[in-house]
Amino acid sequence: MTPEAAVSLKSLTRRFGELNAVDRLSFDVSRGELFGIVGPDGAGKTTTLRMLSGVLRPTSGDALMAGVSVARDPEGVKPHIAYMSQRFGLYTDLTVRENIDFYADLYQVPKQDRPARIDRLYEFSALGEFENRLAGQLSGGMKQKLSLCCALIHHPEIMLLDEPTFGVDPISRRDLWLIVHEMVAEGMTVIVSTAYLDEAERCDRVVLFHRGRVVALDTPEALRAHLAGKIYTVRTSDPRRASELLRQESCVSHATLFGETIHLTLDDWTRDWPHAHATLEAHGVAVIEHGPADASLEDVFIELVRTTADHNE
Repeated sequence: MTPEAAVSLKSLTRRFGELNAVDRLSFDVSRGELFGIVGPDGAGKTTTLRMLSGVLRPTSGDALMAGVSVARDPEGVKPHIAYMSQRFGLYTDLTVRENIDFYADLYQVPKQDRPARIDRLYEFSALGEFENRLAGQLSGGMKQKLSLCCALIHHPEIMLLDEPTFGVDPISRRDLWLIVHEMVAEGMTVIVSTAYLDEAERCDRVVLFHRGRVVALDTPEALRAHLAGKIYTVRTSDPRRASELLRQESCVSHATLFGETIHLTLDDWTRDWPHAHATLEAHGVAVIEHGPADASLEDVFIELVRTTADHNE
C-alpha cells in the first residue's frame, strides 16, 4: 500500500459456488479521491463494496482500508469507513433526528461534538425542517439524504456509496452529488458505484467492471480519449430502424441510440461509411447529417466490452 493510498485492493476475489462475482481486483484509491466503480447490474459492484466494508469476506486476496485488512480484521475496518447501501436501511418508525442520534450513539460520537455536526449535516442536506418527520414518510431522495447524514455523523475517512442515486429524482440526484463533492473537497475519500455513466463523469477516476473484472481504469478524460476520432454521430429519418440496420453490418463496431442520434463506430470510416450509408438508403432510411463526435463513457464502455469479448473468443 503506497503512502498516498487510502484503499488498496490486492487480487480481491469473491466466488459464489462456480460464479466468480469479483475476479482478482488489484488497484489503489488515493486519499481524498472521488473514485467511481462503473458497470451494469451483475458486474460485481455491490459485492466489491460489501467486501471493502467488511460485511462480506473475500474468497481470496485482500484489501487495505486505511491500512486495515478486510480479510484479517473486518471489524477493525469499520471505525474508518461509512457504508451506504443501495437499499434504505434506516428505521422508518424513528424521526429524522432520532435516526441521526442513533447512529451518533452507534459510532460513539462525543456528545459535545454532536450539535455542530448535526447543524452541518442539516445545512447541506436541507433536512433540518423535517427533523421531526418519521423516516418512513420521507420521499426517496430525502431518504437517501438521511442515509448519507447518518453515514457522515462520525466523520469517516472513507465513504462507500452503493448506487446512491438509484431510483432518485433528478433534483435529489443533483443534491446528493453536491454533498459528495463537498465531502471530497474536505479531504474524504469516496468510492461510489453507479450504473449511470453520466454520473461517472463526475469522478476523478473510474474503474469499468464487466463480469467481475476490470476492463479499464483511468480518468474519464483519458478513457474518452481512447476513442478520439473513432465516434461519429448520424441523424436519420428513422433512428431506431437505422440503428438496427447498422448493427447488422459486419463493418460496424457498435451503433448506439442517444436520443434521436446514433453514435456509430466503424473499423475504417472512409472505407466503410459509403457501404453503411448505401444500406440505410436501400431500406428507405434517409441520412439527414453525420459527422465526428466526442466519445462518451458509454461509448468507451461498449467498445471495451466488445474488444474484451473478441479477445476471449
